[in-house]
Amino acid sequence: MKIVSRKPLEPDRPSQPEAARVAPLAVLPVFMTLEGRRAVVIGASDAAAWKAELLAAAGAAVEVVATEPGTEMARLLADEGFAGRLLHRARPWEQVALAGAAIIVADATGDAEAAAIRAAARAAGVPLNVIDKPLFSDVAFGSIVNRSPVVVGISTEGAAPILGQAIRRRIEALLPHSLQAWARLAQSVRARLNERLASLSLRRIFWESFVDRAFGPAPTPADVAAVDADLERLAKSPLPAGRVTLVGAGPGDVELLTIKAVRALQSADVILFDDLVADEVLEMARREARRILVGKRGGRPSCKQEEINELMLKLARSGRHVVRLKSGDPMIFGRAGEEIAQLDQAGIPVEIVPGITTGIALAAALGISLTHRDQARSVRFVTGHSRQGGLPDDLDWRAIADPATTTIFYMAGRTACLIRDRLEAQGLSPATKIAVAASLSRPNQRLWQGQLADLPRLIEEAGSDEPLILGIGNVFAPRQRRDGGAEDELAARARA
Repeated sequence: MKIVSRKPLEPDRPSQPEAARVAPLAVLPVFMTLEGRRAVVIGASDAAAWKAELLAAAGAAVEVVATEPGTEMARLLADEGFAGRLLHRARPWEQVALAGAAIIVADATGDAEAAAIRAAARAAGVPLNVIDKPLFSDVAFGSIVNRSPVVVGISTEGAAPILGQAIRRRIEALLPHSLQAWARLAQSVRARLNERLASLSLRRIFWESFVDRAFGPAPTPADVAAVDADLERLAKSPLPAGRVTLVGAGPGDVELLTIKAVRALQSADVILFDDLVADEVLEMARREARRILVGKRGGRPSCKQEEINELMLKLARSGRHVVRLKSGDPMIFGRAGEEIAQLDQAGIPVEIVPGITTGIALAAALGISLTHRDQARSVRFVTGHSRQGGLPDDLDWRAIADPATTTIFYMAGRTACLIRDRLEAQGLSPATKIAVAASLSRPNQRLWQGQLADLPRLIEEAGSDEPLILGIGNVFAPRQRRDGGAEDELAARARA
């Protein structure tokens, strides 16, 4: 089989081009500095009181315009904690000059008043929020997670406020309150850091080390000393050498990425990624990271491994952090050994971040154990094709045909029928259970189950447009339901 080579390239498919990496945004999240600036709140309702309190908490000098404040607004105006930050103007809003304000918040009595306030705000050149009336608003307030100076804002563009609140609760649980102290420490270090470290690469190394500490307990004097020591050490260091991280992207579902994989993507300067890496996984990367497609697919134009190795070396030698992003696990049929050898020979540091390999994803999709103690004593991962495109010549078919072994064949679509013939020739029963899968863990996931004798038919149904994985062994028998039925719902769907 002739394989046409292609060069590594920066992709131009719609979801990936360099100029359009950001997906469409319903709104633009913008954070406004209000310390010492004038804000106008029109209205005296409880909702207006909450917005006034929020603006005052952000440091604004808030003018509350209302002829008669409501109960909550009156309590707020009387609160000594807000003395000097809240001023009550007991007059109609039309009598108040709006020009010069940083923001206006209004609780309008109806659409007519909302339209009048909007016209006045635009004439004054001031952004406006009309409470519960997004059609009249220039800006909106979302749910907030406050770890100031770390502030997280959440918007659903008014479509589902309850969803926004649920997201806020989830983020609240993830961000420790000690993050506030770490953020303040970062503020105190920043000016000295910028003065001592001229190199952006050195600054990034410092902040990556800082972040490693920031999600633990509040900083102690020992932590502060360690941060200072990191800064001094880097100030005396030469420019950092480049490095490479081999990262497993998993089978496709972005939620199956490890935390360490996400951190590597967030710190990458360049990402060399394969064809099978899902777009959602690439979206986890740092926005500034350059992305280069170096895919290798059987039967399609593919990059030569030598070209990928050369590109990795060139980028790392220029001082960059290169992430080599591979589908599944980089150490399972990902030619990682060749890449590691090249990097070791060149003296370039390399780190490996494992991913969930497709064979494990197959077991998870079917809800079965690859080593069920009643059916299998071992598991084998076997490549379904050689460099020439056919079956490898040196496979131990007698061992693979052991009925007490679970075998996973990777990239087996074009050789599946040959695999069946070899196994049956070694005495494996045609009734041995099998599973075939494509696009595991992705929205277009497809699964088939049957017997070894059914394999040609299942492969014909699956087609050859996508890489297929083949599982062979009696662990792939459809799961039994508790009521004694032959299959549960998942297995029934898999056979459909």
